[in-house]
Amino acid sequence: MAYYLNNNVCYESYKYIAQMEYFVDKSEILEELFPVLNTENRFICITRPRRFGKTAAANLIASFFSRGYDSRELFSGLKIKKSPDFEEHINKHNVIFIDFSKTPYPCEDYNTYMSAIVKKLMKDLAEQYPQCGITETDTPWDALEMIRGKTGERFIFVMDEWDFIFHDNTFSGNDQFKFLRFLQNLLKSQAYVEMAYMTGILPIAKYSSGSPLNMFNEYTMADTGIARFSTCFGFTDREVMELYEKYVKHTKDVRFTFQELKIWYDGYQTAEGESVYNPRSVNRALSENHLGTYWSSTGPYDEIFFYINHNLHEVKEDIVRMVAGEWIEVCIKNFTAETMELHSREDIFSAMLVYGMLTHKDGKIAIPNKELMLKYEEVLQRREMGYIAKLAKRSQEMLQATLCGDVRTMEDILSLAHDTEVPILNYNSEADLGALVNLIYLSARDNYRMEREDRAGKGFADFIFYPYDPCDTALILELKVDAAPETALEQIREKKYALRFKDLIGENKTSGKVFAVALTYDRSTKKHSCAVKELDICNLQ
Repeated sequence: MAYYLNNNVCYESYKYIAQMEYFVDKSEILEELFPVLNTENRFICITRPRRFGKTAAANLIASFFSRGYDSRELFSGLKIKKSPDFEEHINKHNVIFIDFSKTPYPCEDYNTYMSAIVKKLMKDLAEQYPQCGITETDTPWDALEMIRGKTGERFIFVMDEWDFIFHDNTFSGNDQFKFLRFLQNLLKSQAYVEMAYMTGILPIAKYSSGSPLNMFNEYTMADTGIARFSTCFGFTDREVMELYEKYVKHTKDVRFTFQELKIWYDGYQTAEGESVYNPRSVNRALSENHLGTYWSSTGPYDEIFFYINHNLHEVKEDIVRMVAGEWIEVCIKNFTAETMELHSREDIFSAMLVYGMLTHKDGKIAIPNKELMLKYEEVLQRREMGYIAKLAKRSQEMLQATLCGDVRTMEDILSLAHDTEVPILNYNSEADLGALVNLIYLSARDNYRMEREDRAGKGFADFIFYPYDPCDTALILELKVDAAPETALEQIREKKYALRFKDLIGENKTSGKVFAVALTYDRSTKKHSCAVKELDICNLQ
């Protein structure tokens, strides 16, 4: 069996994917590739975070084009069968598929790694084209050019995890440079290349004309105006809704709603603004009938703090604001495989965007969804976060004091925040107080769904804490600067925010108490004041 050339590994892998219970047909990506074959635009690099379907797409592409096996039955049931170009291309091409994350054992250096790849490729070429007189001293590009010259045949290259060498500590910066030169010699300006399709996490460094791989058209996570390929990776709203309907139909004990699934795993978007979900997490949640942190607990995503720690002082206040639900303005850089060093705020957040740890829109970044929010909440409680960690650790005490109406303890914790001179707070607006609320009530997220600026009654409440247990006490928080706590309580009453819970009682979604909570700050006296009052929601009109 061949190692790389027209083997059946991709076909077998994609066949397993197509048989999954919650399979999503992404075969329409082929419609984007047919027109670029044998053109100047035949070099394509698609970068997405891990677990966003890059390998599945690479297997799909290789399975469809390769002449090494008959995949017609598999693709005849997919969307691509309707394409007028289906018959022209299915199983009609030579495909060289290389997964660069597959290393020899043991692999102690670059020479061992690359020699194994070259040896396998040369063996495939020599065995399948014996008439071309390929020898062990030939380079892969020499051998491929001889094949093209004698047979006229060309090749589609499908390369998965192209940037593996940039993530593995086995390899040095010089090794990475040699690898780029290898790809340049193999692909650039070579007539035998019918198409080169590469996937990875890190974009190629092609911002200057001297880049070894500047012939590639790149499609990255940070693209805001390019629609091409944007729906081919990750699941769209429509696709997730279809999967959820299937889940409801085939699951006896349905444990979550579509909206809850969306809160957990949505948060990214296509160039047109369409929602994009993390596919691994959606699949696992539906299969396991449980909402959990499936994607963010794998690979390098287990430690968001690794990236933040490169310049903790400069980014930690932004992290607090993003945990508070705010969008942060930042200039996104062209973070690439050749610029791995992270120093500035822009470097760090650009890298985190590439890795899928943040989402972006209109020049601003935010935490995408609840799955990742849980990771950021863990970060806030790390010792290295200093005063922020100290405040976060007192959040359980703050919640209990609120539920008990212990305003003195509440005011003491707020004063602690002021006395530590928290830089995130200028106390010039209620938005600053809002960021603080998310920090000092961090532990409340375990028992509450915290909604900011939530529509209720005759307006929008600053915060509403919806209890997951309907028997627990719900909270309505109103924040004021330079106003008495009684003013905040009166606004909650006058605007009838508690009507939101009267509606929920009718839906049998809550049966506990509802407290109005006022948190205020006086800029002249530099004092915080609090008040807590139970509301009678049954008599609201």
